[in-house]
Amino acid sequence: MNYRTRIRAVREDRDLSQKQIGEVLQKSQQGYNHIEDGRAELKIDDLIRLCRYYNLSADYLIGLTDTVKKLDED
Repeated sequence: MNYRTRIRAVREDRDLSQKQIGEVLQKSQQGYNHIEDGRAELKIDDLIRLCRYYNLSADYLIGLTDTVKKLDED
């Protein structure tokens, strides 16, 4: 699974809108939509913000693993 599909799935699983996540990333809804749709790349700073917001590991969010790991787990 690529990271675009994963971040969309996580957002939708939590019943969040693109506008809400855009606000977390200090972007417009359209700016965030461009990331999910592949017209813009996810910057490392934005990845860090998403990991903290969702409390999920970067490995999971970017699709390197299918094992859900929260940041506060050892």
